Amino acid sequence: MRIRCLEFSERAKGALRDEMLQQNLQRIGVRFKTARDLAFAALEDPESLREMGRALKEKAIANLPLLLETLEMRVKEAGGVVHWACTSKEARNIVCEIARTKGVRTVVKGKSMVTEEISLNEALQAQGIEVWETDLGEFIIQLAGEPPSHIIGPAVHKSKEQIADLFAQKLGVPKAEAPEELTRIAREKLREKFLNADMGVTGANAAVAETGSILLLENEGNIRMSVTMPRILVTVMGIEKVIATLDDLAVILALLPRSATGQKLSAYSTIFTGPRAPGELDGPEEFHLVLLDNGRTRILADPDRRQSLFCLRCGSCLNVCPVYRKVGGHAYGWVYSGPIGAVLTPQLIPPRLARELPFASTLCGACAEVCPVKIDLPKLLLIMRQRLSEDPNFDGGVPLLPRLASRAHGWILTRPRLYRLAARGARLWSKALTEEGRWKWLPPPVGRWGKMRDVPAMQVPFSERWKKLKKELLGGVANEPTG
Repeated sequence: MRIRCLEFSERAKGALRDEMLQQNLQRIGVRFKTARDLAFAALEDPESLREMGRALKEKAIANLPLLLETLEMRVKEAGGVVHWACTSKEARNIVCEIARTKGVRTVVKGKSMVTEEISLNEALQAQGIEVWETDLGEFIIQLAGEPPSHIIGPAVHKSKEQIADLFAQKLGVPKAEAPEELTRIAREKLREKFLNADMGVTGANAAVAETGSILLLENEGNIRMSVTMPRILVTVMGIEKVIATLDDLAVILALLPRSATGQKLSAYSTIFTGPRAPGELDGPEEFHLVLLDNGRTRILADPDRRQSLFCLRCGSCLNVCPVYRKVGGHAYGWVYSGPIGAVLTPQLIPPRLARELPFASTLCGACAEVCPVKIDLPKLLLIMRQRLSEDPNFDGGVPLLPRLASRAHGWILTRPRLYRLAARGARLWSKALTEEGRWKWLPPPVGRWGKMRDVPAMQVPFSERWKKLKKELLGGVANEPTG
């Protein structure tokens, strides 16, 4: 997937001008947030559940090397094959080599952010392999040639009218705007792909080291078909998804659906271990697990940033973020968007390519309040801002003129006499540009900033007012009659 994070400012402006997108983002944000709040309100002690989730992820990440070794051993014992990939390129090559040696011609995929991260679809298609996204939202954006705009709802930025037009254009079907009819059209198109697929590819919501089992959550049944129908199954998983035990899995099952979609449990919860065993009627003949690093061990090595790896990919932080809810996922320019994307992306790709993202936040803290494993996202955003700002070549995407103005302001602030002289001159000059205590016009480079704000006129500083007030007070004391 092409990295376009440096275009954040321009893409955000475009999103703000898109009235249809604004309506779609507002509608879906309210829907997801309301569902999540109701689901947690129904619990007797939701905070204890979140604390349990936090604790199990802390423990898992602290013991990651051991858990990964145990997972590898259990998967092999169950008949699976484990591959280790340090980079996205290695992961792509592993999956493509499996497909090449097995004569794969058609691949069906379940929704997976990590395969988006490694640009797997493009790599398989370059080998002449037909690749089909089978999640309805992913299917829609695949037809549109777009990346996902939300972790849970890849096509939340599109209205049913836009989807109807897309289906009519790409699939050659009559335009039908009823959601049920659109779903039927997609189902009919994908059914033949499931029947003819040689290989299924999925991500993983979690992997249990204790048993070598993989957890897949969904609401459509397409992932289960991708797992059970093709003869070869490949699961690509970030190494941070491993947890210790089935007891831990029970906590994930209680947290993740509630946080993601407001459900007590997803419609389909699949837990499988290895390929089809003798006597079983369905399941793959071969199972391959690709464990992806791609920068995750660097995050693991940094105690300040390690909690980034706790993320369950529920998307709840996106649904409450005032920035995401105005600009949408595409503005972020890569796979992961919203607060978690602003934290993860500069750690998974070269930071200079994502330097604007940690600054795309109001630091309001709403994301931390809804995170199921209590990741302190505002703290992580500040850490990422600091790390980026320490780079001497970092300009934060700020144009030259504002940067020069900021440096000049800093220079004046360190010289008290010059500062007082400049402030006195600015107050005199501002009288012609203010009206009723407010600026009518602001000069560059703050002019555009001032258009969106009601900026008060410059006031006489307290240090000067105090001189006058002090004289009045002392004069009053001197003139008081003595009894």
